[in-house]
Amino acid sequence: MSLPTNFDAIRSFAVFADKLNFTRAAEELHISQPALHMKIQDLSTALGVQLYRKVGRHLELTEQGEIVARYGRQLSDSAADLQRELSGSGPVRPVILAAGEGAFLYLLGPAIREFLRKSSAPLRLVTVDREGVLTALRASKAHIGVAAVDTVPSDLIARPLVKVGQVVAMPHDHPLARKRRLKLTELKDSNLVVPPIDRPHRQMLASALSSAGVEWTVAVEATGWELMLHFVKLGMGLAVVNSMCAIPRGLVTRPLADLPKVQYYLLQTDARTKIAAHQELADLLVKNALKRSSSALG
Repeated sequence: MSLPTNFDAIRSFAVFADKLNFTRAAEELHISQPALHMKIQDLSTALGVQLYRKVGRHLELTEQGEIVARYGRQLSDSAADLQRELSGSGPVRPVILAAGEGAFLYLLGPAIREFLRKSSAPLRLVTVDREGVLTALRASKAHIGVAAVDTVPSDLIARPLVKVGQVVAMPHDHPLARKRRLKLTELKDSNLVVPPIDRPHRQMLASALSSAGVEWTVAVEATGWELMLHFVKLGMGLAVVNSMCAIPRGLVTRPLADLPKVQYYLLQTDARTKIAAHQELADLLVKNALKRSSSALG
């Protein structure tokens, strides 16, 4: 296999990969649909790999197609940076930050406000779950990610942000509210508001309760800390949430000693990428996280 030097074809494929539709991709590229189809077909032949396949009525990328699309996005970004540096002008590309709903609600706000106030670069926020953060980074659809992970993937660069404890949220007049700290065994026979069964928090909690020999009942399944806490306020049951959550009036929380703290990381694909705006946002996220940790300790 000889690598093609037709970088335009690779960049065009990246546009197609985002659309998975020849008509819409051709419109964005301002070329005809047959011309785009031929360009991608020639690229596939030159690389010696299948870039996409048809599944039913839809198209999907192959594993090799995902790799080429990621490279194409990086090429487009680099070309835009080169043009801007040579001309000394031109539109500044947005910095793309991917994180979960909870991180945006309770952790990242101060850093985002400071970046918007100080930086000339636009900022685009992408709300996805933990797996979505990792996928966006690997596909070059995000420059920076924030997520809670147990083990940092070997293909990503990580900087620790904060560790947050896990607490039980309950009505202020609940019998367990009289205690200062709780153990898992004290949740025996409780009705719990939990995430859907495929979510990491649900799996971790269910495993911990099972190991402690605690029987419990699903009161309601909910996605996101805010909705879980809303159901607790309605009286549906108790919920185990991160200690950084904003607790609604009428509810209290008690630390759950048996569960480990959750570590949030700032994640990037390559520490060698020193684009100023990316570095500026990353440094602000770390600085504000340290400030938050210092305030919690002090």
